[in-house]
Amino acid sequence: MDMHVLLFALFAVGAVASAVLTVTRRNPVASAMSLVAHFFMLSGLYLTLEAQFVAAVQVLVYAGAIMVLVVFVVMLLNLGNEHRLQERSSLRSVMGTLIAALFAVQVIITLLAHPTGMNAMSPQALTIGTTESIGQTLFTTYLFPFEAVSLLLLAALIGSVILAKRHVK
Repeated sequence: MDMHVLLFALFAVGAVASAVLTVTRRNPVASAMSLVAHFFMLSGLYLTLEAQFVAAVQVLVYAGAIMVLVVFVVMLLNLGNEHRLQERSSLRSVMGTLIAALFAVQVIITLLAHPTGMNAMSPQALTIGTTESIGQTLFTTYLFPFEAVSLLLLAALIGSVILAKRHVK
């Protein structure tokens, strides 16, 4: 078995396991830590797919910055009595169970299906996920949308500062 396939399978199993732990943990902090583990598993998956830049951004942005914010919010909320937050059996839980069963059937059908033989990587696969190729595409093909998003974010930042200053006396 090829090392890439073995690592991909290892990271895929780890990603599924950490995602299940994220959803099933009762403690919000333990759930957030499972989500951090899931982000690292996804980063490993990106590395096996030769997308180094995306893997680095996954670790820096999601596992770093976003999860720090999530943990701060969980700590600030200080959820006290969890018994009041539990919901009883409802249409949502029935629909969720049906959708999960449908998803499980789809996964089983996919695993039992015959492969098509189209598992060869593109000749450009080694250069697609690099910083150079992403920067080249971003600043040539997608220059206008990139600049439009940067102006939109700048306007949102200025608006939030103005709204925050309005309430300070």
